[in-house]
Amino acid sequence: MPPNLILYAVPFFAISILVEGIFLYREQRERIDIKDSFTSVALGFGNLFSGLITKTIMAVIFWYLYDNFHIFTLDGSAWWMWVLAFFADDFSYYWFHREAHLIRYFWASHKVHHSSEKYNLATAVRQTWTGNITFSYIFYLWMPIIGFHPIVILVMQQVSLLYQYWIHTETIGKMWRPFEYIFNTPSHHRAHHGSDVKYLDKNYAGIMIIWDRMFGTFIEETDRPTYGLVENVNTNNPVKIAFGEWIDIGKDVISNPKHSLNYIFGRPGWSHDGSRKTAREMQSELNQQ
Repeated sequence: MPPNLILYAVPFFAISILVEGIFLYREQRERIDIKDSFTSVALGFGNLFSGLITKTIMAVIFWYLYDNFHIFTLDGSAWWMWVLAFFADDFSYYWFHREAHLIRYFWASHKVHHSSEKYNLATAVRQTWTGNITFSYIFYLWMPIIGFHPIVILVMQQVSLLYQYWIHTETIGKMWRPFEYIFNTPSHHRAHHGSDVKYLDKNYAGIMIIWDRMFGTFIEETDRPTYGLVENVNTNNPVKIAFGEWIDIGKDVISNPKHSLNYIFGRPGWSHDGSRKTAREMQSELNQQ
């Protein structure tokens, strides 16, 4: 197994969250909520500990596919292999992240990350406890089959997460335009976290925003986003946040068994009677105004 880079980064996370928190509390108090930040940290630790088991299972699957089905043998000592791995991982992350917003089964885990109504470094560590249990890593299974060694894949996944940490902040405005055009930045990701209808289901990038530009999901941050969810969780209880959407799915399935598949695998917000709306439906109505 590769070194756990996320675990090594915990002291940096703690110090930077504290420093940013002190700054915001003194200068921009409306942009931080202490209880909310503690909830984010609690969810982060839960993700770290649950990941010890779930990510081990993911790694075993990667190794099995690599050992039995890999098509090419990509030299891990070659610099070009790491460049390829970077792009392959970032491409995979884009599609995982996109489907995590478009399929309720995956959204049930990813919703946790969007549940804060604040946007700061603490929000970055607000992570799911159930993501890998749902086999969300299926979007990466092609990589060991192609010939990327599992260690390479696991390292690149951690690099992606580490990069995405710093973009969860309002203290950095828009950056140098060429950088903004290629890479994911605080501005791009702020828009992604917006619950405003125009910002929904946009800017899925991990490191490189070019995927959103290529596949038509990019939006520029024009107005300060309203952070959180279309329907906020209204709780700081990490257990309720971690499992709330799963419970809601269960209620929908029990109440409407003949629509079970749509309630599980349909778009978030879908309802059989139109009592709720998906992001696509809300955006369609907005465009008609």
